[in-house]
Amino acid sequence: MEIETDQIDTAIAERLKALRGRRSLTLDELSNRSGVSRAMISRIERGEASPTAQLLSRLCAALDVTLSTFFASERDEKGPLARRAEQPIWRDPETGYERRAVSPPQTASRIDLVEVELPADARVTYPPETGKAGMSQHVWLFSGVLEMTVANVTYRLAPGDCLYMSISEGHVFHNTGDAAAHYAVVLDRGRN
Repeated sequence: MEIETDQIDTAIAERLKALRGRRSLTLDELSNRSGVSRAMISRIERGEASPTAQLLSRLCAALDVTLSTFFASERDEKGPLARRAEQPIWRDPETGYERRAVSPPQTASRIDLVEVELPADARVTYPPETGKAGMSQHVWLFSGVLEMTVANVTYRLAPGDCLYMSISEGHVFHNTGDAAAHYAVVLDRGRN
């Protein structure tokens, strides 16, 4: 379900504002927790700015939600099936990174499945999420090449390779190839 940029910006704005309100956080408090400026958070909440993958990751960490949880609307029907045509897709405005939330929303599973396409020469950096101790992920590359840097160690993945890492460690996804890298992220949220 590819959503137009204006629609996704509106959905992100509404979701960010709702999650911040649910946690009774002011703009200043969320800014302090995330390291994202108050002005930028305000612009995102008004639908005037499209957050990058890195910025959205920092906001999600500060709100104690995964990206999959962030994109799962509370209106999404709980159930065991997520049809491909209904899976939300988000595109990072900075890198072109495209993220499809594959897992059925609103289930009790601690696993989130995400399909990703990272354009040639794109790089996405995620800071350490120390509040996410116990969370881990597997990155399984289907096509292309991918360099993963985890805790200052770089791994070069070829199709079929799978890399395991803790979310609490900073990591970098870098497509060093000439074509898009297509991969799955299997995120384990740890204990529910």
